[in-house]
Amino acid sequence: MKQLDTENTFKRLRNTYRLVVMNDDTYEEVVAFRLSRLSVYIGLSTVFVLLVGLTIALISFSPLKYYIPGYGTKESRTALQLLKLRTDSLDQEIRYKEQYLEGVKKVLSGNMPATLDTIPLVLPKEEPSNY
Repeated sequence: MKQLDTENTFKRLRNTYRLVVMNDDTYEEVVAFRLSRLSVYIGLSTVFVLLVGLTIALISFSPLKYYIPGYGTKESRTALQLLKLRTDSLDQEIRYKEQYLEGVKKVLSGNMPATLDTIPLVLPKEEPSNY
């Protein structure tokens, strides 16, 4: 396998090139730039980081953040949590009522198996008071 010559790579990054912008009609130089590959990489990286930073700042410091799914105001989140708790408790109450009604239906229809309550009650003995 051919080894990468790091010294040659750094040398190519530092080689300078000339970018010339010319007028097409008169062939007159309008602007000339001296660039290297390293300066182009650094410039493009800087532009990319700035664009990402500006986009994040625009979203986080403007009302655009409310269009992000799952993001809302604190009041709406607390109201949503309260509604969720109420819904859960109402759902539990409905299940209890349905169990009760099923038991009443079984008793009224006579489909209830006859089972005797054979659990003995253990009542504490009351001691006579000395008043």
